[in-house]
Amino acid sequence: MPKRAKHYWLVKSEPNAYSIDDLERDGSTPWDGVRNYQARNTMRDDMKVGDLVLFYHSGAKPPAAVGVAKVASKPYPDALQFVKKSKYYDEKSDPADPTWILVDMAFVSKFANPVSLADLKANPKLEGMLVTKRGMRISVMPVEKKHFDTVVKMGTGV
Repeated sequence: MPKRAKHYWLVKSEPNAYSIDDLERDGSTPWDGVRNYQARNTMRDDMKVGDLVLFYHSGAKPPAAVGVAKVASKPYPDALQFVKKSKYYDEKSDPADPTWILVDMAFVSKFANPVSLADLKANPKLEGMLVTKRGMRISVMPVEKKHFDTVVKMGTGV
């Protein structure tokens, strides 16, 4: 069986909920609390261990890509869906057939220069990148390798 090529992603997090600094401190974390079916399906069906991820601070002023993470686990059930006191509790989810799936994310690097949404939109090399499209609110999305590489260059200054 041929080896699958590495894929690239962008994940969004409110920096006051979980930031790139938190991921750097923790080393890795379950990417829990995702309650969008398309984002869940991406984590469940498409993300593979070793794939690289742009870490994006949404809700920041300004919103920006702030670093790189990597997918660090195979998909598994999000435990928070079964915790009644959690804001991510889902009473309809069955432990025998869980609704919500996640992967672990591991820290790779933090950008020296966060790449703001305005900078992403202004760079012609990033035309078509999903996060730059109006109304794109999904928290987990694919990124083309050429876009990933461009954002990393912008963030690292290399």
